[in-house]
Amino acid sequence: METTHLTHLVGVSPAIRAVDQDIDHAARSDAKVLITGESGVGKEVVAQLIHARGARARLPLVPINCAGVPETLLASELFGHVRGSFTDAYQDRRGLLEQANGGTIFLDEIGEMSQQMQALLLRFLENGEIQRVGADRRPGRVDVRVITATNRSLVDRVASRDFREDLFYRLNVIHIE
Repeated sequence: METTHLTHLVGVSPAIRAVDQDIDHAARSDAKVLITGESGVGKEVVAQLIHARGARARLPLVPINCAGVPETLLASELFGHVRGSFTDAYQDRRGLLEQANGGTIFLDEIGEMSQQMQALLLRFLENGEIQRVGADRRPGRVDVRVITATNRSLVDRVASRDFREDLFYRLNVIHIE
């Protein structure tokens, strides 16, 4: 994600002011955040502002569009892999969670994750440990702020058992209209 100099939202409507207050509140902590809203409402801008106003602002903000990465590669993108763990894995590779260590990762379109990836993400959120794909040991813990976004109704997806309830309730929701 490009470094942004954006520090505030433009507008004075009650809805904009409410979102701006939510951003300030989220930026004051390291809580895991879920930004919801329709496509095009500015979820990525809100994620950038939370990062920019927070204690990790000088550290990396690493984005990934979870819907844009094939399911078979998403674990490798997030957690990294070791050489030989799959075809074309010619060398060890750090995942985005390691690359974001100390900073923030932005998981866009989290509502598109499979149950298996949700379980891996939940485990990471619980203990900060990562294990590269194909590795027989964990390289350690990373300290990463997690901001997520979706245009899906995760409440509906939880009800239909397409999204893990325990993962949903680990995230603090900011809704944008």
